[in-house]
Amino acid sequence: MKAACVVMLLCALAGCSEKPQNMSASSSKPDGKPWQGVQDPYAAKGWDKGDKARWETQLRQRAQTQNEYVKTN
Repeated sequence: MKAACVVMLLCALAGCSEKPQNMSASSSKPDGKPWQGVQDPYAAKGWDKGDKARWETQLRQRAQTQNEYVKTN
């Protein structure tokens, strides 16, 4: 019984030794708009950086090619 209490006490105290995992201000960066940044090898053909309307159109087209209802009809 005494051993079980000691083990439980050690387990409870183990959580107190953790280091904080907070992000510092220097490690975080603000997110940009998704249509504003892309690396050339990953860009869809015909899409220009910063073109929001074309970006939204491309997302709609990609979603439709994954739509099983559209594929079966």
